[in-house]
Amino acid sequence: MACRGFGAFGALGHGMYKAEHFPRRLLLSQDEGENVVYVAGGGSHSAAITSSGDLYTWGRDEGDGRLGHGEDLVTDEGAVNVPLRVLMPEPVLSVSCGGFFTMALTSEGRVWSWGGNANFELGRNDCYTRCEPSIIPEIEDTQVVQIACGGYHSAVLTSDGQVLTWGRGGDGQLGHGSWNNGKTPRVVEDLCHCHIRYIACGSFSTAAVTEDGKLYCWGKNKNHQLGFRGKLDSENIPKQVIFGAEDGQPNKSKSVIAVALGACHGVAVLLSDGV
Repeated sequence: MACRGFGAFGALGHGMYKAEHFPRRLLLSQDEGENVVYVAGGGSHSAAITSSGDLYTWGRDEGDGRLGHGEDLVTDEGAVNVPLRVLMPEPVLSVSCGGFFTMALTSEGRVWSWGGNANFELGRNDCYTRCEPSIIPEIEDTQVVQIACGGYHSAVLTSDGQVLTWGRGGDGQLGHGSWNNGKTPRVVEDLCHCHIRYIACGSFSTAAVTEDGKLYCWGKNKNHQLGFRGKLDSENIPKQVIFGAEDGQPNKSKSVIAVALGACHGVAVLLSDGV
């Protein structure tokens, strides 16, 4: 794998704190035969998973525990500038980095979370930070197939196509029809009529793609990052994105296969004319 960009807080993992203008190779361990199969980046910390299911994290950790290495983690003024392995009891399939927290999905379909928790990001019905991975009790027996972290909220997709969200809700990013925070995972009821196959979280927004290619978005929309005009700067329930509506030529037949959200913009991959 290779990293580049802003290097403060050790976010690039190269053992330094300077920016890299071009991609520079990063080894997670001394075993050069260990392939990286999954990567994730947060505001100032990073994570990667190897082919054997080992999880590594590095970057900023000012005592909030977002790197998952325990309370005794020794940092360089709040930073770890090289990858360290996170001790997990089972292989990790995917990882997502939020603003000050991290979430991982293991091979058994279980979801683990750790880090800052001021907005209930960890889904454990309290605001206590956790420096080591722990299973989210509310969904321990739920088969999860995808996870996503926003700035201060979280979402998971279950094997039966349901979306659950929790954490900060002040911009409507939880999709429950209110602006309240969610202390534990809760099903987004407005999506229960369809089968969801892909989810994404932006800093203050959330998106879901249905099995038949429809795209729904909700959350902060001050810059129209949800893909439609709204009466308010935020939407607290999922709303379908209609492509071409801005040009006066709405096309509901466009099929979306993936979506990604940033802080103030969104990107979707579409199938066009069956291609």
